[in-house]
Amino acid sequence: MQVTLDKNYPIKAPLAACWSILSDVTDLATCMPGAAITEKTDETHYKGSVKVKVGPATAAFAGEIELLAIDANAFTIKLMGKGSDKGGSSASMELTATLQAGPDGTTSLLGKADVIVNGKFAQFGGRMMTSVSDMILAQFAGNFEIKAMALAPVAPAVGTSASVETAAP
Repeated sequence: MQVTLDKNYPIKAPLAACWSILSDVTDLATCMPGAAITEKTDETHYKGSVKVKVGPATAAFAGEIELLAIDANAFTIKLMGKGSDKGGSSASMELTATLQAGPDGTTSLLGKADVIVNGKFAQFGGRMMTSVSDMILAQFAGNFEIKAMALAPVAPAVGTSASVETAAP
């Protein structure tokens, strides 16, 4: 079964902070609920795991991630992930994510993913897979935003002064 996901999430952080996370596969993985990078095998290949729950079924996928392309000028990254679980299910995902500067120092995180699932998870059908994917990706975007906001420089509040007055002795 194949599902195509096309998402756009507003992130309340500047482009530079968002790119810092998006361009670092290990850091990016920490935003995905249930995911972890377990090993970096070379500059473009990683091993990892992800736990997924769809309806009554839970699977722990172990697999590989390949960094297919990264374009700092276009703020785009392209990844391919493949994995399987002990229950006989397998999944693959090709993801392209792009950042676009938005108004007032915000950023749009755009993602397009083609996900192919085989085995017991394929039995749940596209509607269930899309619903679960929407929930997981919303959590991912929320985690991404928290990390990006933590990296963003803090602007002084309007009307505050940076000077400190001292009393004369």
